[in-house]
Amino acid sequence: MKIRIIAVGTKMPDWVEAGYAEYAKRMPRDVTVEMVELPLAQRTKSSDLARAMEKEGEAIIAAIGKGEQVIALEVKGKAWSTEQLADNLANWKMSGSNYCLLIGGPDGLAPECSAMASVKWSLSPLTLPHPLVRILVIEQLYRACTILQNHPYHK
Repeated sequence: MKIRIIAVGTKMPDWVEAGYAEYAKRMPRDVTVEMVELPLAQRTKSSDLARAMEKEGEAIIAAIGKGEQVIALEVKGKAWSTEQLADNLANWKMSGSNYCLLIGGPDGLAPECSAMASVKWSLSPLTLPHPLVRILVIEQLYRACTILQNHPYHK
């Protein structure tokens, strides 16, 4: 099974790169995770925020692979416990589909991206810094895998 994390923003701080890489290398062989970074649309005091989000949305939509199941990470999405994520991951594996998780820019996802998602997942009701979301997502995917494998990491 392949999971692609499509995220707006490039040139992450070293701590983000290191945190993401640590959990990505721990993932089991039957779950491949790929990070796809897309450039942040230019923002200035006078720029049109809606246009910036639209531009990011177009890039996200273009990056979604044919046949991939789309999951949007959104504050207003459904919150899952780690055990629920593990159950979802088991179902995803059984489905035979590949998945992409969408992480928007500092202003969130464009409405078109959100509309494409079959699932909207919330990590927290808090607004989280988008670089941190990358680490939280990969760590939770790893943790869900350890639950499915009865590995002691989760305990």
